[in-house]
Amino acid sequence: MREIFNGMPWWVKWIAVPVIALFVFGTVIVSVLTVVIGLLFKALVFVALVGGLIYVVRKFTSSSSSRGDW
Repeated sequence: MREIFNGMPWWVKWIAVPVIALFVFGTVIVSVLTVVIGLLFKALVFVALVGGLIYVVRKFTSSSSSRGDW
């Protein structure tokens, strides 16, 4: 394989082959990126919702315990 590429011009190695690879595997790359970005977004939403839940629970438990002191 290395001998085949050694005989090729530079533009075949650095332009044509990557363009062909993107053309052939472009949909796979886009699908993988979509799944990864979707998972990151869902993880961010999950962390935000759990943080909000913890905040609300602490807020209500601290206010109810302070009312019990009166």
